[in-house]
Amino acid sequence: MVSKSDQLLIVVSILEGRHFPKRPKHLLVVEAKFDGEQLATDPVEHTDQPEFATELAWEIDRKALHQHRLQRTPIKLQCFALDPVSSAKETIGYIVLDLRTAQETKQAPKWYQLLSNKYTKFKTEIQIGIALETDTKAPVDSFKAKGAPPRDGKVPASLSGLDPKDIVVVLNEEGGYHQIGPAEYCSDFFIMSVTIAFATQLEQLIPCTMKLPERQPEFFFYYSLLGNDVTNEPFKDLINPNFEPERASVRIRSSIEILRVYLALQSKLQIHLCCGDQSLGSTEVPLTGLLKKGSTEINQRPVTVEGAFILDPPNRAKQKLAPIPVELAPTVGVSVALQREGIDAQSLIELKTQNEHELQHSKKQVLTPIKEKTLTGPKSPSVSPVPPQNPSPPTKDDATGSEAESLQYDKDTKPNPKAIGPSIPASVAQPVPASHASETASGQKIAVPATSHHFCFSIDLRSIHDLEVGFPINCILRYSYPFFGSAAPIMTNPPIEVRKNMEVFLPQSYCAFDFATLPHQLQDTFLRIPLLIELWHKDKMSKDLLLGIARIQLSNVLSSEKTRFLGSSGEQCWRQTYSESVPFIAAQGSNNRIMDLSYTVTLEDYGLVKVREILVSDSSQGLSAMQQKPPSVPPAPCPSEVQTEPRETLEYKAALELEMWKEMQEDIFENQLKQKELAHMQALAEEWKKRDRERESLVKKKVAEYTVLEGKLQKTLIDLEKREQQLVLAESEVQRERKELKLERERNLQELQDSIRRAKEDCVHQVELERLKMRQLEEDKLRLQQQLNDAENKYKILEKEFLQFKDQQSNKPEIRLQSEINLLTLEKVELERKLESATKSKLHYKQQWGRALKELARLKQREQESQMAHLKKQQEELEQMRLRYLAAEEKDTVKTERQELLDIRNELNRLRQQEQKQYQDSREIASGKLDSPRGNALEEGLDDYLTRLIEERDTLMRTGVYNHEDRIISELDRQIREVLAKNNASN
Repeated sequence: MVSKSDQLLIVVSILEGRHFPKRPKHLLVVEAKFDGEQLATDPVEHTDQPEFATELAWEIDRKALHQHRLQRTPIKLQCFALDPVSSAKETIGYIVLDLRTAQETKQAPKWYQLLSNKYTKFKTEIQIGIALETDTKAPVDSFKAKGAPPRDGKVPASLSGLDPKDIVVVLNEEGGYHQIGPAEYCSDFFIMSVTIAFATQLEQLIPCTMKLPERQPEFFFYYSLLGNDVTNEPFKDLINPNFEPERASVRIRSSIEILRVYLALQSKLQIHLCCGDQSLGSTEVPLTGLLKKGSTEINQRPVTVEGAFILDPPNRAKQKLAPIPVELAPTVGVSVALQREGIDAQSLIELKTQNEHELQHSKKQVLTPIKEKTLTGPKSPSVSPVPPQNPSPPTKDDATGSEAESLQYDKDTKPNPKAIGPSIPASVAQPVPASHASETASGQKIAVPATSHHFCFSIDLRSIHDLEVGFPINCILRYSYPFFGSAAPIMTNPPIEVRKNMEVFLPQSYCAFDFATLPHQLQDTFLRIPLLIELWHKDKMSKDLLLGIARIQLSNVLSSEKTRFLGSSGEQCWRQTYSESVPFIAAQGSNNRIMDLSYTVTLEDYGLVKVREILVSDSSQGLSAMQQKPPSVPPAPCPSEVQTEPRETLEYKAALELEMWKEMQEDIFENQLKQKELAHMQALAEEWKKRDRERESLVKKKVAEYTVLEGKLQKTLIDLEKREQQLVLAESEVQRERKELKLERERNLQELQDSIRRAKEDCVHQVELERLKMRQLEEDKLRLQQQLNDAENKYKILEKEFLQFKDQQSNKPEIRLQSEINLLTLEKVELERKLESATKSKLHYKQQWGRALKELARLKQREQESQMAHLKKQQEELEQMRLRYLAAEEKDTVKTERQELLDIRNELNRLRQQEQKQYQDSREIASGKLDSPRGNALEEGLDDYLTRLIEERDTLMRTGVYNHEDRIISELDRQIREVLAKNNASN
């Protein structure tokens, strides 16, 4: 077994982001994956600086951590943009964290840039911290040799064939209960109830930086009971929360063993204090203490878990909040009870504080009554329960009080006999008998027909939804139905804000009416007169606006199914219930639908009315017997009697009595004003004390917060001083490195200039050398040219001598050779003609070849120019290449001149050989040894072909495009060598 110290947590803190684009209709989610396990943050708004404030943790032991570090297992974080409408996830980028950077010592978070960022124009970053923490959770109790408890969530031996995964909550709508576990194991019914009784010090949950709604915010407690979302009645004062205890109950079908396993799996009930959709704090109520192993307490009495639980703000560790003293900690009083359905017991929780006004009127009950909520749906909305009987008398101005409550109160309390009604003239008062005076002293009574039934009609306006108006409304509902015995309007309170795509449950929307009437009269009235529900928009800045009216046909409840139930006295009663949704139709303009109203109406028939007279509690019947009983008036005197004094007349006495009555009324009115003034002064004193306590609490809270902030500021100042010192050191280091870089740059620049200067000098020296070589070659060329001229002159002399020799030979008349000479002359003419045509074709070929070579040279020159333009940036290399090119060109020129000299030498040799050959031929002709003229013609053709090949090669070489290594020059050299070889062979 791994020891406690070897258990670690890899904690990745995802704090906030920056440089994000604003996308109001999207949310941001960061998913982290490590070792196949994936965790995700809560969705936050897609702003430029989103605040995630989330910690993700993986449990691991030291051995596995060591293996992951050796394998370099990464932690990959992916950021997604979530569209709440279509639920589409769009990848933004990812971050890879190295597990080796996680240390057990606390490290400052770092900013990591998103890789493969979709927002290419933004440098999106997320602040992330990674650390190792020791796992400090409470270890599971190890098994002992005796009395070892079973593991949490394990099925006991009696249910060995049952899988814990099968123990789930299933709603049975027909039976009206929740079933936990398979049906074959469920045989008992239980009632599970949760009561929220009181709350204290709730203002500690709201930091100074939190922004509440601009209007007066409403707070409420929220929890989930077997999959049902439950909220209590909203309240507005956090410092002195005043709300009535509420109990939410569910009916469960299961067994004790299965319930024990289920409560071990779902071991905690989480309760949140909310404002709108924001959780201000939460607490967890343990449920494992309800059913302890081996305990049979639930068979005799309900088992409960109750107490005051401390509320913790969300993300206390992430917000780095200071610990709150126990006496200032926010608490909530919660009671969770579980009992068998047959046991009649009601757990009432006594409130911590009850005001004296409630204690005076609650004579029949000591504890505050608890509102009941019965949950029969898997996700039943939070509905305002039936308001309990108010122990204080209802006021006249309370428009939402039901007629049933006023009747009930009139039965329990007697009217004040000293109450003074409205003043009436004395002349109206008539003598009243004593019996009538006794009746009016207790209030006016009306007779009820014998066939009348006692009905109770209740209206529950549950919720409004499907708003069609483009703007939010702050609405209340208002209705009145005089048939129920009260013309006072019934209104929901307080106003609630409704927006599009919202369903809002109405507060204080339940009202019940007790009345007596004939059944056929009730049916006729319900058929003729619908109930009109008015939708009003309340605005502090303007008058109330009537938006629409909904019509409820009350006759629908008469056609619904009747159910039987027993009344309080055991009599048989009938109940009919009807629920539906009706639309609100616009009161002005077109008959457009504004929204829908969901309501439930219930009609209960308690049978015939037993009491034949009912006391009417209308304010118009407030006259007491003293007011209705006029003073005794003597009979009027007969006209025949003697005229009496004016003060003795009836008119004078009536006027005197009226004046006395007015003075008494004025005294009573002044006393009432004094009492009201005293009451108002007491109320103001109480309100002053209350607000003084609120201010004192807020001051204490502010002082505590400011103390924490002062400590944070001191720490921040110390950190800033350290950071400033580090910045000064870093700045001096940067200045030093900048100077070094500047010196290094100047040194490199000087070296570069020196190398350029040396390269230029070398190039100048090379050019001078090449020029000297060129001069030398020029001198050689002139010398060779002189030798060539001498050779030509010598050739001309020899040719003259040869002509002279031919003339001498031709002067000898030899008839035998004349015919041969003529034939040779003809052949010579023919050969000259062929030579001329060949020369022309050669000249045309040379022209075409020269044009092609010039075009090729032009293309090469253009290519070189483009390359030179492309290499302008590399000036030094270009200069060197240019110098090399000039040197190479000089070398080519030298080579070409050498080749020309070689060709001239070869030509001289050839001419010398030809001269010798002609000399030999002339000798052979002279001696008669020449066999035929065709031999000379063949030798002359080879010489012409050789001359043409040499001229073509020299022409190609003079263009400067070709050199001796080119293929065409090599081919011409080969053909020249072959022709020379043939000449040598023929000689």
